[in-house]
Amino acid sequence: MVHILIKVQAEDFQLSDEYEQLREYAQGSGAIVQFIGLVRDLSVEGKLSGLALEHYPGMTEKVISEIVANATERWHLSAVRVIHRIGELANNDQIVFVGVASQHREEAFRGAEFIMDFLKSKAPFWKRERSAAGTYQWVDAKESDQRALDRWRLRANTAGTSE
Repeated sequence: MVHILIKVQAEDFQLSDEYEQLREYAQGSGAIVQFIGLVRDLSVEGKLSGLALEHYPGMTEKVISEIVANATERWHLSAVRVIHRIGELANNDQIVFVGVASQHREEAFRGAEFIMDFLKSKAPFWKRERSAAGTYQWVDAKESDQRALDRWRLRANTAGTSE
């Protein structure tokens, strides 16, 4: 059985606590992969002082659960933890944590990458960047995020599976 935890929260998370929880549920695993996303201080528009993240409560968790379920169908994962923050965030704040445990490192890496790629493009979050002058601008989806999804879909079609 895969142990799954999904949280959408305003509060910061402690990486060491998340790792220990993941490790506790990863009995028999040989690999743990973690990804931590940080708020960047630059965008195409220039210097930023932070961002604000909004979400669709209930729906966001449902979509993330579907993404994780898809990952656990593709790879033998023993534990998955996803934490995504919302609200006002400053530069260099932690914004997202994806932790995956598996018997083998390749499955753990692929599972974490898959979850992160789909989380960026499919989970209902809306981001407004705050400029150094204090003004906000909505952030559109990036072409590179769509290319990442297309790559997974191509792999699935090549393997004879679907999204």
